[in-house]
Amino acid sequence: MATLRDIKQKISAVRKTKQITRAMNMVAAARLRSTQAKMENFEPYARKFSEVLGNLASHIDPDIHPLLSKREKVSRVELLHFTADRGLCGSFNMNSILKAEKWIKEQGTKGLEVRLTLVGKKGRDYFRRKAVPVTTAHTNIYGTVDISFVNKMTAGFIQRFMAGEVDEVYMLFSRFVSMAKQEPTLVKLIPIEPPKQEGAEGGRVDYLYEPSSEQLLVDLLPKNISVQILNGFLQQETSEHAARMAAMDNATKNCSELIGSLTLVYNKARQAAITAELMDIVGGAEALRNA
Repeated sequence: MATLRDIKQKISAVRKTKQITRAMNMVAAARLRSTQAKMENFEPYARKFSEVLGNLASHIDPDIHPLLSKREKVSRVELLHFTADRGLCGSFNMNSILKAEKWIKEQGTKGLEVRLTLVGKKGRDYFRRKAVPVTTAHTNIYGTVDISFVNKMTAGFIQRFMAGEVDEVYMLFSRFVSMAKQEPTLVKLIPIEPPKQEGAEGGRVDYLYEPSSEQLLVDLLPKNISVQILNGFLQQETSEHAARMAAMDNATKNCSELIGSLTLVYNKARQAAITAELMDIVGGAEALRNA
């Protein structure tokens, strides 16, 4: 049975852990506010950009630009996969990794060759042990990514696609749905598939383009890929902070419950020790009285 000193040491250790988890919760909450604001400001732009591009592409022959043309035979695909650089965020990283692994197996059953571009240490460390070719891996870049970095990444994807090294490019990131839900989401980057126009034909919005729609499409297609990747970065970072905030909040609550149960055990053990000492005193006094 644990002694009173052992129980007190456990209580002290759990209290220190609680202080750490509470501090990490506060840090994650502070980072979440700033990142979520950026994400919420950028997401409408990305959504409208995709909407305008879809309207534009629906009036134009897909063969006008190679980024719109589907390959007759697809044999090589590439996945841009996002994970966090750090843990302590529950099952956040593992959910994304498992979805990526499932997708990779599905491509393998189709006879396709898969290569990865990884963002985040957790994904890099995991797939380093797997037999999956990795084109490049980026770590410790969250919070410092700007449009110039994304444009370079986009240029690399387009260059490999145009050179025939890959036939399709996908992106897997964690989409921020709410504080309690971050959903791993797979989207196709190249070739670009304009979103389908929903509703009746009469409800479609017609735009006036200047210069010509063909010239605009040539300029906007690479930018659309960059916009979607940057949106993926912001969604991923916001989801990570939300997941870590929830995980640290649960850890803090668990510490409080553990402290309560350990305190109860300590009080019971202390009371048992006091009772035993009293029984010894009473027994000794009774023995002296009868002597």
